Amino acid sequence: MQIKTAEFVVSNQEVAKCPTNKLPEYAFIGRSNVGKSSLINMLTNQKNLAKTSGRPGKTQLINHFLINKEWFLVDLPGYGYARVSKAAKKTFQKFITAYFSERKQLVSAFVLVDIRHAPQTVDLAFMQWLGEHGIPFSIIFTKADKLRPKAIEDHIDKYKSILLETWEEFPNYFVTSSANYTGKDALLNYIDTINKDLIASANKSPLQ
Repeated sequence: MQIKTAEFVVSNQEVAKCPTNKLPEYAFIGRSNVGKSSLINMLTNQKNLAKTSGRPGKTQLINHFLINKEWFLVDLPGYGYARVSKAAKKTFQKFITAYFSERKQLVSAFVLVDIRHAPQTVDLAFMQWLGEHGIPFSIIFTKADKLRPKAIEDHIDKYKSILLETWEEFPNYFVTSSANYTGKDALLNYIDTINKDLIASANKSPLQ
């Protein structure tokens, strides 16, 4: 897939105020400072579509970006550490939970984790929550340019060993780097394949 247009549509804290059309949505979420904004800008070929910041917790709203006028990329607030008040964190948790529980247009979530670190409890707990609620998701390992290939493989194996203790299979995953565009084509092609399947299913006659 080639992204030709990417435009900001709306930001809000209420699921009811999200776009009302039926275009498929892909939600990106992860711990604060995981490199989510940089990844979104890399995927969309824009430097400032998603605002990057040296201060964790900058994204504090549900942000909808219309891609190729065909689907929405949804940028959600980071969980875990953020320089915001406890009250704000509770607000984030409330509308993030509401988004995943209520948003019928959601096709898949992408959970971003920093490949440089050992599996974090907060990431594993969030994946568990998605699994328990039947929400499809893939893992995006970010900042792959910071490690050698063998170290990347070892870190992924650690995630596999933990998750496969309770999961039947390891989630679909991508290894990415916003610095050198690693994983960009694989991720966009994955979304493109799903979108084409959705269109084919919608056009299929009940008699076929």
